[in-house]
Parts: sequence; C-alpha cells; structure tokens
Amino acid sequence: MQKIRKGDEVVVLTGKDKGRKGSVLQVMPKDNRAVVSGVNVVKRHQRQTPNAEGGIISKEAPIDLSNLALLDPKDSKPTRVGFRMEGDRKVRFSKRSGEVIDG
Repeated sequence: MQKIRKGDEVVVLTGKDKGRKGSVLQVMPKDNRAVVSGVNVVKRHQRQTPNAEGGIISKEAPIDLSNLALLDPKDSKPTRVGFRMEGDRKVRFSKRSGEVIDG
C-alpha cells in the first residue's frame, strides 16, 4: 500500500518548488516518483501533429516521493503517514493528528 496516492494533497519539502502545494495527478511506484499539479513545471518542445498543435508547452515533470509530504486533513500542515487496522481494513492515518486519511 502506498503512502501517497493519486488525488492526495501534498506539499513539496525541498527543491526549487519548496513549500508549494498541489494535488497528485499520477504516482509511479516503480520509479518512486509522482506528478503533482503545478509543481516541477518544465518547458518542452512539441512537434505539430494532426491532433496536437506544435510549439513550446509547459507540463509537470515527475518529482521524487521523498521530496513530498502529505497534508494533514485537520490543519493542512505536512504530516507523516502511518497504517493501522480498523476492523478488517488497513487504513492510512496522519501521524500528526491521528486522523484517518480518506482514500
């Protein structure tokens, strides 16, 4: 089970986008990376195709999971993630507030 999943709200801990918040668009567990909206934006040259226009486009590049922290659902501050069993389900919870993270 992944600590950070698609749709989670995260904050960047280090790098050029430090402190910036965004939503996870895609997680790549094999590469230990994630794509976050509005974070690590790079410019790419794109060739014109029949269904896409050419030119220089900006898009989000993957960022390492170790540079991201989940936002606490209670106070929107960075938190670590833990796992615990609630009944027969394994759930993620915030180490900061102890609240269960929906997912």
